[in-house]
Amino acid sequence: MRKQQSTEQYAPGSDQDTLARFCASLQPLPSILRYYDEFDDTTRSIRAPTVENVFELFSHGRSSKIDFGKRDPHCGLILKHTLALMFEQDLSAKTVTGYFSGLPHLFDRDLISLLRTGPHEVGLLWAEWRARELTTESYMLAKHILHLLCTYRWNGWSHEYRTFLRTTLPLPAVDKYAAVRAGDVFLSPDEEAAIVRHLDEMVTRLRTGELVPYPAVADAGMVLCAYQFAMRPVQIGILDARHVRIWHDGIDDDPTVHLTFHMAKQRGKKHRVPLTRRVKREWVPIFVSLKSHFDKVAEDGSEKFFQVKSALEVSQRISSRVRMLIGSDDLGTATDLRHTAAQRLVDAGASHEELAEYMGHAQTNTGLIYYATSASHAERVNRALGASEVYRRVAKIAHDRFIASEELAVLKDEQQIAAVPHGIPISGIGGCTSGQPSCPYNPVTSCYGCRKFMPVTDKGLHSKVLGDMREVVLFFERSSRADSKSPTYMQLQRTISEIQTVIAELEGGGA
Repeated sequence: MRKQQSTEQYAPGSDQDTLARFCASLQPLPSILRYYDEFDDTTRSIRAPTVENVFELFSHGRSSKIDFGKRDPHCGLILKHTLALMFEQDLSAKTVTGYFSGLPHLFDRDLISLLRTGPHEVGLLWAEWRARELTTESYMLAKHILHLLCTYRWNGWSHEYRTFLRTTLPLPAVDKYAAVRAGDVFLSPDEEAAIVRHLDEMVTRLRTGELVPYPAVADAGMVLCAYQFAMRPVQIGILDARHVRIWHDGIDDDPTVHLTFHMAKQRGKKHRVPLTRRVKREWVPIFVSLKSHFDKVAEDGSEKFFQVKSALEVSQRISSRVRMLIGSDDLGTATDLRHTAAQRLVDAGASHEELAEYMGHAQTNTGLIYYATSASHAERVNRALGASEVYRRVAKIAHDRFIASEELAVLKDEQQIAAVPHGIPISGIGGCTSGQPSCPYNPVTSCYGCRKFMPVTDKGLHSKVLGDMREVVLFFERSSRADSKSPTYMQLQRTISEIQTVIAELEGGGA
């Protein structure tokens, strides 16, 4: 291919002469630059990049513009070639847009400095730039400009220096796992229970035929994806009819729902690796309702399953819903749910490979931070027993009201709670406003913490139930079944915590 030709003459050694000579060595830009838009599952094009000075990039449902027209024409051409090289390296449009967000901090004189600096002097230049405290994106953009110099073997640079650029020139020190180490991104058992209760209640409303507004069902579905599967907002947003499979296996009346999504934030073909997850059978009605609505509004099946326009919208709606549920203004983002799911899996004893497969990590060492912050085995047992002060409940769990034993005796039989959870006969703990036969959940273990539960005022009775539940936990522990991935073990943990809340209310005069 022919190279760029410079038609102007500049003083030898001048800044413009340096820029003109390098631009003359560049191959012409292709007539069309193409890149893949993962969110809309389409290939997009930037036409006539040599002529156009404003490039519009689409990523995660949003568009961003990069303006090269405000730069010196030679500098603008170098930056365009840098962007084209990023696409050749299979960087996503979102990553490219992120790096070019640092462009306002890199001036034309900085590009000239890079062109005049060889691999042996770049360390001194980099130290000077580090003193300017530029953004990480600015330094990454500068590194990609140096990659361009390596490609064209300019001023002593060559392909052999690419590893040097990646490993030697330091970026600003940022501990991206600081919040994980501090535990600021993890939801407490109470907050997780609030999310589970919301999903359960949504299912109950749908089963009873209540006309629930579609946005509320969609929000519940997106929260479910983030909570149960640790899906990122972009993975939730790109789901369409092809990715949601609902089918009957003939075992019971409820269908089975499988979601298929792809690894995100991975370079190259790895990000297309499909990940298939099965929705908890208890929460299947949420997706059945969403699919019914989708079939009515989607003309050709190409629309997004949750009817969202961008990954940002998904993130905002999840945060809004979860924060309303847990009563927090700081915690509750989709990322927080993802971190919590990862830590929950690690605390349950998952291996590095199991965690990487669950989270969609390309490398097993990505999740090492969760093992570093994981509670010890004894602390997990204490958490299940409700004996650790760190995990003691700090918020009152809703229930209807306390009732006396005399009031319980006059209730209808179906409103009196009795069961044999884990082989332990329990009765007389309270009543249910809706009636035990109409409740889809396990009696006793699901009653504590339910807003329809009416516990009796007998503290001794609840203390005995608490002791019985702790014995079950210890049995699970002794038989090496203390796995928090087990729904039974998680339910025991939650039940013990909620029994303690009832006892605490009785002791504090809450009855």
